[in-house]
Amino acid sequence: MAVTVAPPRAGRAAFVLLGGVQVTLIFTLAAVAVPLPGIGVEFGVRREELILLSAAYGLTFAGLLLFGGRLADRYGGQRALTAGLLVFGLASVATPLAPGYGALLAARLVQGAGAALIAPAAMAVLRTVFPSPAAYGGAMATWGGLSVLGATAGNLLSGVISALLSWRWAFAVPLAVTVAALALAPRVLPSATGPHSGTGGPNSGTGGPEHPAHPRLDLPGALLATAGLASASYGLVLTDAWSWTSGRVLAPLVAGVVLLAMFVRVERRAPDPLLPPRFLLDGRRALGLAATALTAAGTATVFVLFSLHLQDERGWSALRTSTAFVPFAVALLASGRVAGRFIGRYGASAVTGAGLAVGAVGLVLLALLGVDDDVPYAYGLLPGFVLLAAGVAASFAGAAVLATDRVPAERTGLAGGVHNTAMETGPTVVFALLLGVGGDAASLAVTAALFGTAALALRLARV
Repeated sequence: MAVTVAPPRAGRAAFVLLGGVQVTLIFTLAAVAVPLPGIGVEFGVRREELILLSAAYGLTFAGLLLFGGRLADRYGGQRALTAGLLVFGLASVATPLAPGYGALLAARLVQGAGAALIAPAAMAVLRTVFPSPAAYGGAMATWGGLSVLGATAGNLLSGVISALLSWRWAFAVPLAVTVAALALAPRVLPSATGPHSGTGGPNSGTGGPEHPAHPRLDLPGALLATAGLASASYGLVLTDAWSWTSGRVLAPLVAGVVLLAMFVRVERRAPDPLLPPRFLLDGRRALGLAATALTAAGTATVFVLFSLHLQDERGWSALRTSTAFVPFAVALLASGRVAGRFIGRYGASAVTGAGLAVGAVGLVLLALLGVDDDVPYAYGLLPGFVLLAAGVAASFAGAAVLATDRVPAERTGLAGGVHNTAMETGPTVVFALLLGVGGDAASLAVTAALFGTAALALRLARV
């Protein structure tokens, strides 16, 4: 295979394109949160149906990520990226035009499937754009903060668009980005020939379709992983409306655990497993994935709790609630710009730990002051939002480097799938556990304790 390595300027353009797509994937995940009550009124659906709608995109996204990573490694990042964009784009056409609840639910499920192919493929293409380890590590330091930026934009813009126009226009954003990405990709991304472009250089060991180093698809593992993750995640999502002992919760939870146990057993015996057990045994990678999951969980917890608190307890409108997160977005962008420099100077592990520690302080402030209706926004919410944003920007940047460091070029898609799986499943698991803690202040305090514990673990691990 021959790959044309992009020059620096083209590399920056390719990163902007791929990064914009990654931001959009998470924007699409978060965009349903604020408009959800209005969708329920328009379609006349019950709370449990809204819960399923809010989780639909994430269920297929998280469930299919490992398989999407394998497809990217087998057929090449650019092919997988194009296929994913087409699936995602077609679903994005149907989403804002949905005539009823069923059509909207189906469109969101298909959107998630397309996103599961795009996310790891984009990271595989990124490896081609920045082939040297130093350049790729620097790119990943910036890449790590894109997801939380997408979540922030989703919460912010969806509320603004829904208030000024309609919730349907918020779902038109992914379509516009997809069309632009499909049009610009041939011009911006580095040209490649051969069936596995986007997975490595000429000596990466990923030759033709029958190359012995080329991964098989492992369909049994893919089916078990997808069904297990989706079922368990759905069970955890339902704890928002029903108790842990409810049959509605226990049935999908137990089914998910059984399927994932079967997945582990199948992977141990598979000649070319979907997720090689040794892949997760690297200490840096394991800590990076854990930090990614926890940071995503903390950010999602704050978004959900305060989106509800500001509207239900303080009586704010959806538009005003969305604008409350503007300082968070500004602090996130500012911190993300310097995180890569700190990683180059102090190391990814140190920056990740420091980010978690700063985020913990922000969470403590939000727990003490943010939920108090008598404390003004400028004193109660703003300091906590700014510190949390600065912390998660550093944590995501460092964790992305830890999770993808030392990964062979032919496993870049797998690394992308595992990294994004941690990012998607972390909020579901942690938030479901926090529902049993108590009030908003207690949930924020527990999350802060988790951040602090993880920061200490990274300090002691010295990876």
